[in-house]
Amino acid sequence: MALPIKEVLTWLTTEQAQGPEQTVDGLKAGDETAVVNGIAVAFMATHSVISQAATLDANLLITHEGLYFSHHDPADLDDLGPVYREKHKLIESSGLAVFRLHDYVHRYQPDGITEGLIQELGWEPYIVDRQPVSAIAEIPPMPLEEVARQVKEKLDLPFVRAVGDPAMPCRRIGLLVGYRGGGGQAIPLFEREHLDLIIAGEGPEWETPEYVRDACSQGRPKALLLLGHAQSEEPGMKLLAKRLKEKFADVPVHYIPGDPLFKWI
Repeated sequence: MALPIKEVLTWLTTEQAQGPEQTVDGLKAGDETAVVNGIAVAFMATHSVISQAATLDANLLITHEGLYFSHHDPADLDDLGPVYREKHKLIESSGLAVFRLHDYVHRYQPDGITEGLIQELGWEPYIVDRQPVSAIAEIPPMPLEEVARQVKEKLDLPFVRAVGDPAMPCRRIGLLVGYRGGGGQAIPLFEREHLDLIIAGEGPEWETPEYVRDACSQGRPKALLLLGHAQSEEPGMKLLAKRLKEKFADVPVHYIPGDPLFKWI
């Protein structure tokens, strides 16, 4: 039976969660009435990911972040230069329908992106609380350095950034994916939940990292691990691909991981 793109999009959004009144989610390219031949899922619709999706014979690409390097869509690509125009040209020539799924997946119960990170770490047995923008884990106590080593291994990361004493024992941990590592969310979470450690995607360097440094200087041991925005949220899109395979078993579904963005030089 032919599956229209619109049916997939409805399942991803209104059948899973109540969306906000204003959302960045939506079909950014393509025709929702077209029949789905294959689905590709990625954290970011990079130039490389778009090309890979096309070679996989997928005609629906689901991405978490925006196409054009901003949370909100640009008004006029023609004014923004050749990189924008070339990417737009590639999308059009690929024939892909591109759907951005950001706000809705964060409103799944529990948050679909946070849940992906929890599962990738294998920490489901340790979760003691799932909050709207975070999750709290209580793990067997281990030094910060060992937590970092295990996180790198499980997420296949070349590095993480750490603040705090590497020998500090960590037991109670907060998980904050994406850009939720800023001071406005992470610092109150430290205090309210009596956390030893927060593992986050990213945030301003002069907020939570400096708070942790000052706390340590005052004899109040705390620690922070920053994974990177994509590294913290890619597991959630990987989980989404798994769920799509289960829901639409007759349609090929491909998860396309992103290449590491930053390198140490």
